[in-house]
Amino acid sequence: MVTNYKIIVHYDGARFSGWQFQAPPLKTIQGELMRALQIIAKHRVIVTGSSRTDAGVHSAGLAANFHLKIKIAPESLKKALNSLLAEDIRIMECEVMDKSFNARFSAKGKVYIYRIYFGQTVSPFICRYMHHIPYPLNLRQMRKCLPYFIGEKDFSSFTSDDPDKERMRGISEFTMKVRGEEITFTISGKSFLRYMVRNIIGTIIDVGRGKLKPGDIPAIFEARDRKKAGQSAPAKGLTLAKVIY
Repeated sequence: MVTNYKIIVHYDGARFSGWQFQAPPLKTIQGELMRALQIIAKHRVIVTGSSRTDAGVHSAGLAANFHLKIKIAPESLKKALNSLLAEDIRIMECEVMDKSFNARFSAKGKVYIYRIYFGQTVSPFICRYMHHIPYPLNLRQMRKCLPYFIGEKDFSSFTSDDPDKERMRGISEFTMKVRGEEITFTISGKSFLRYMVRNIIGTIIDVGRGKLKPGDIPAIFEARDRKKAGQSAPAKGLTLAKVIY
């Protein structure tokens, strides 16, 4: 009998080459999970992730599923995995799912957060999880950008994904909160293209720096050209916060 397990994985992506398995010596989240599961199950286990996060990106809610030929109590499996994984990867939840569940294709939406610190000096306790910009930003102008990204749109100008891939994506919610010298962007949608969130945030940062204006964004969408948009914000500020099922 084969059992389908779903796990929620938290990880600090700083020392990993992203989610997707790559040949050694590169370390990835998927690769580390497969390594640990092979020790437990005594056979190769394919792990399907809800998202393929890039190198340096963090997770506070990525979901994954896999099938085992042996049945283990979810809590016992969670403990066994955590005992075999490095401390910067933690299994926070584990449960048995219906055999039809697929972490990628069953997902209804994803929520990402991007954090920026714009004070002069950033604490070492947060520097791994924030993009540090040590100069003033025009927060009011940055906030004006958000409505332009909400809705179903062609995000060709904000991705470096496969040219043949469908570029239409829908953003359902996009917020910007400022607390002290920290900015937190929260962006929700059904699915995202490669580098899409980081390129959106990078473009908004360029507005904050005065290199672009909020009113430039419709023309950037219309151009369908990555070169027209702003910089790509660094990976370390990005965290996959939640996957919705």
